[in-house]
Amino acid sequence: MSLPALTAELAVASRCTLGEGPQWHAATGRLYWCDILARRLHWLAPSTGATGQHSLDHRVSLAAPLTSGELLLVGEDRLSRFAPHNGRVETLLDFEADNPVTRSNDGRVDRHGSLWLSSMGKAAEPGAGSLYRLHRGELTRLRTGLTIPNAICFSPDGEFAWFTDTVTGVVMRWALDREGWPLGKPTHWADVSATSGHPDGAVVDAEGYLWLALWGAGQVVRLDHDGHIVAKIELPVSQPSCPVFAGKNLERLYITTAREGLDQASLAAQPLAGALFVADVGVTGLAEPVLRLT
Repeated sequence: MSLPALTAELAVASRCTLGEGPQWHAATGRLYWCDILARRLHWLAPSTGATGQHSLDHRVSLAAPLTSGELLLVGEDRLSRFAPHNGRVETLLDFEADNPVTRSNDGRVDRHGSLWLSSMGKAAEPGAGSLYRLHRGELTRLRTGLTIPNAICFSPDGEFAWFTDTVTGVVMRWALDREGWPLGKPTHWADVSATSGHPDGAVVDAEGYLWLALWGAGQVVRLDHDGHIVAKIELPVSQPSCPVFAGKNLERLYITTAREGLDQASLAAQPLAGALFVADVGVTGLAEPVLRLT
C-alpha cells in the first residue's frame, strides 16, 4: 500500500550550512531556527512573512523561548539568555565547556517546562555525545556514549520521551515519571534503518504521532503510536534536519534543511538546500510549554 505523499514548499531561502533547532515562540509570533556552523539565528513571522537574523559569536543549535520573553541559546560550550530586541547575551551555565571535542545538537522542552538537550562530537566522533535535562536551572546528564543524539520529543501526556542516536537508525522510547525523569532503560520503538535516510530531528503532533526528518532521504515521515510510517513529506532537498509546528494555531509544519557535506554537483541539483520549508499536513501541532529556569 502506498503512503500518503505530501509536498513541502519554500518558506525562507535561508541557505543554511546546517539549519537546525526550529522553535515556535508563541508570545512573539516568531519561528526561530539556527545555522549552527554559520553561527546565525534566523527568524520568521509567519503571519506577515517578515524575516531576520542575528549573528552569534559561537555555534548555537537551539533557541528555546523563556517565560521572560527572551530565548535560551543552547551553544557549543554554554547556555545563554538572549534578548532578541537588543541582542544582549548573558551566559548562564557552562555546557561541556571543558570538552573541546563536542558541541550542542538537538533539544526540546518537555511537558514540565524543562529542556532536554544533547551534545555530539564536532566531527561526529563515535560515542562522544550525551543527553541532558535542564530542570529549573540545574543540568543533569541522563545518558552518555551516544554519537549523534537527535529526535528529542515527548508524548502529549508526558508519559514518554523519544530520542535517537542517528547512526543506529533506531528511534528509542523512554518511560518518564510524574516529574518527567526517565524510568529504567529506553526501549527500541521504531527502526528506520531500512530507509535511504537517517533519523534526525522530530516533533509530535496533536494526535501524538511523531514527525521525523530523514537526513539524506529528502523526507519527513509520520509515525503512528506503534512506530509505523503512515505518511511522508517529499522535499526538493536531500538533508532535512528537523520539523516543527508553527503559526497561530500550530497549523503548518516547518522543516529546516542543510547544505553541509554536499558537493558542487549536489548543490547544483538542489539549489534550495539549506532553506526553510513548510507543508500543510492536515493535522495541527502540540503546543509546547515555555522553558522554566526556576
